[in-house]
Amino acid sequence: MGGRVVVGSVRRGAAVAPGRMVRAYSAAWSDEDVRRWRDQVLRGRCSECGTLDGLLEAVRAGESRALVLRGEPGVGKTFLLEYLAGRASGFRTVRVIGVQSEMELPFAGLHQLCAPMLDLAERLPGPQRDALRTTLGLSAGPTPDRFLVGLAALGLLAEAARDRPLLCILDDAQWLDHASAQALAFVARRLRAESVAMVFAARAPDGAVELADLPELAVEGLPDDEARALLGSRLRGPVDERVLQRIVAETRGNPLALLELPRGLTPAELAAGFGPAGARALPQQIEDSFQRQLEPLDAETRQLLLVAAAEPVGDPVLVWRAVERLGIGAATASPAASDGLVEIGTVVRFRHPLVRSAIYRAASPEERRTAHRALADATDPTTDPDRRAWHCAGATPGPDEDVADELERSADRAQARGGLAAAAAFLERAAELTPDPARRAERTLAAAQTTHHAGMPDAALRLLSIAEAAPLDKLQRAQTDLLRARIALTLNRGREAPPLLLNAAKQLEPLDTRLARETYLDALLAVMFAGGAVQEAAEAARAAPPPAQPPRAADLLLDGLAIRFTEGYAAGLPMLRNALCAFRSPDLSEEELHWLWLAHITAGNLWDEETHDTGRHVRLACDSGALSTLPLALTSRIGAFVHQGELGEAGALLEEVEAVSAATGIPVAPYGALLLSAWQGREAQAAALIESTTAEMLRRGEGFGLIITGYADALLGNSVGRYEDALAAAVRAGAHPPVMGVEPWLVLVELIEAATRSGQPDRAAGTLARLVETTGVSGTDWALGIEARCRALLADAGTAEGAYREAIARLGRTRVRGELARAHLLYGEWLRRERRRLDARAELRTAHEMFTAMDMQAFARRAARELLATGATARKRSTETSSDLTAQETQVVRLVRDGLSNPEIAARLFISPRTVEYHLHKIFGKLNITSRRQLYR
Repeated sequence: MGGRVVVGSVRRGAAVAPGRMVRAYSAAWSDEDVRRWRDQVLRGRCSECGTLDGLLEAVRAGESRALVLRGEPGVGKTFLLEYLAGRASGFRTVRVIGVQSEMELPFAGLHQLCAPMLDLAERLPGPQRDALRTTLGLSAGPTPDRFLVGLAALGLLAEAARDRPLLCILDDAQWLDHASAQALAFVARRLRAESVAMVFAARAPDGAVELADLPELAVEGLPDDEARALLGSRLRGPVDERVLQRIVAETRGNPLALLELPRGLTPAELAAGFGPAGARALPQQIEDSFQRQLEPLDAETRQLLLVAAAEPVGDPVLVWRAVERLGIGAATASPAASDGLVEIGTVVRFRHPLVRSAIYRAASPEERRTAHRALADATDPTTDPDRRAWHCAGATPGPDEDVADELERSADRAQARGGLAAAAAFLERAAELTPDPARRAERTLAAAQTTHHAGMPDAALRLLSIAEAAPLDKLQRAQTDLLRARIALTLNRGREAPPLLLNAAKQLEPLDTRLARETYLDALLAVMFAGGAVQEAAEAARAAPPPAQPPRAADLLLDGLAIRFTEGYAAGLPMLRNALCAFRSPDLSEEELHWLWLAHITAGNLWDEETHDTGRHVRLACDSGALSTLPLALTSRIGAFVHQGELGEAGALLEEVEAVSAATGIPVAPYGALLLSAWQGREAQAAALIESTTAEMLRRGEGFGLIITGYADALLGNSVGRYEDALAAAVRAGAHPPVMGVEPWLVLVELIEAATRSGQPDRAAGTLARLVETTGVSGTDWALGIEARCRALLADAGTAEGAYREAIARLGRTRVRGELARAHLLYGEWLRRERRRLDARAELRTAHEMFTAMDMQAFARRAARELLATGATARKRSTETSSDLTAQETQVVRLVRDGLSNPEIAARLFISPRTVEYHLHKIFGKLNITSRRQLYR
């Protein structure tokens, strides 16, 4: 069976009937075509058309643009996309259409986008090319990271736009599969200078939530006069004016509603309005209108339309094969020709997505099963096993282990391609069709776990409740408790997660030692975040079964933390140092990479500068493709940069954190931005961040966050000379258990300085004793340099100078330049009070120059005031050309200096190589250089 059946096709150049599905045209439109289009179809859309014209002009000029058209069904989004395609002369145009029944198939939408340009994939970096080919099922390989796939898609679009601009039209984005929606949103956010336009159409208000932060164009109903004119073009005979007003009001100017709702209604029905009071939502009303158009069709015609509606790809060959198995011929489509419901040509297209859903909803369950069975029989089990499995599931009236088993295999294939959301859907459907209760519980639990990993915690909790209602064995019960605890830790790092994790770990001890130990480590992390009873959790962890030999880095970290919180800081130090040494191993596994963030926090707690350098963590996360760990790695990197005085680098990384957080959907606490603004001395910005973050941490019960906000508040107070405010903030922060990172010890440092400056030396002395408990045991230059500086503040005239010099010497051997500059500042202030003005000027000038170079504005002003008190003035900083660089340009320069190529820089910054080229061109102009080699100098 074959041929081409066109139901209500539109001929180019003919008068276009509003409400029909208008097709793409192969040639550019003339001005006359555009005028006709506006006049007959796009009533009242001049503003929207102007926005789209401006988008095309920007892309022609070498820029890139992303835009989301949002509006209710039938408001005209598809018409605007067709207008855009018609105006895109000189562009290469690629189309993607989301299909509701295909939402569970992984990367189906991405495949639509990339398929026409896969010949360019060879130009991509090897890891990206391999990830894309594996994701699209073109080659076998390890499960690719979804964000590596996004980078590959970004690079592919950039390559496709090298010769001429590229226009990507993505209609019905609310029905894209989850994996594709994430990847395409990721690409759209990263577009800069590739000459690529991505224009989506999605339902308002909550369709395609992945696109939420992209630029939007609201497509609303027509103005009343245009709506009345459009309605009048569809009504035959006179209609009461009040009825017209009611129709326009109820449709809110929706063009499709204006055109479709009156169809099939008698004059009496029109006079009475749209039925009884309390009308249904507008999309349902439109769908009802389409269902009325189906009623006159015979059973075979409706069955053909149902098969076409149930087939998500729009493959006409498959549709014809399926209806042939039902004994239906092509002629059965003829009765629907005058209604213009569907076109079956080189692809199956319905006039409107609601036509498809109306056809499917109007069918009985038995009719739907018949359609799916025909499609399953017509689908090749070798080339398309997943769609065949999905159709088999749709054809199954009740539990069927064979179908459930095939769905489970489809889940495995989806997961191997990185389609976690699709894998979860396959597993959930497999569980529903599983006859054996124990096997059904197992599959439901697997679906819940996969759904959680796919980033859908609410759906995971729903599945978890279903699994928990079934008979579970001990291991499954422990796994459900563990999953519920991990979801709680993901959603809210507060007080809820620790007891859940400890309970799960205890259950797992006799069942899975390795998983039990990992769960205890999760529990310790959770309780340290919450600031709760860490000793109780550590005692439970210490009683856990011993690890296999040789122990992994994570095992050493668990044992070290357990000792540290049960026997004290000094007792835990040797084991923790062994753990940190293991985490510095070049052979660190991807699994252990998960714990590297906790290792960095522990390094800060031990004043271990070498492990606290988080650059390796970022490199490993990028190189291994484990980009879901990247937000935490980057946040830790920002903290390290801030402590090293590299505030420019930290600021540049903030953009990267925001980009990765948006791409992964992983929320990141604003600790990096908070520390940066405090050290920069940006009072208003820091105060706002401190206030908002404190409120959020109190709501969540996250004690660790309160330590960081208190430390930042105290630091800011000391930098601007508000010592009593700094003391109050440090006291509040110091009330929380000092269990994570270097910040708890630095809170004590701020408290000592604030107390001495506020005339409370006794409080400062008691705090110094607490600080020495860690710095003396640690013995690193960082720890002992900070200790010496604090001792100097409390020392008498005979010993203070020696302590200050020791602090400067020790901190000078570290990379914590901000703390070193503060040592020079405090020494200079002490010298001035000792009336040694010349010596004071040298120290204060050094401090001022260091603070100025590091952009620590408040501390620089404090040093300048002290210099002025000595009778000297601070030198003005010379203006550098590099200060004109944007944050991302600064990042590009740094990565070029690190020896990275353009594709490697693109991968690190989540942009395309074309955008890297664009940034380098601007950087060369700003710095008046002509080559990458000059950047090294």
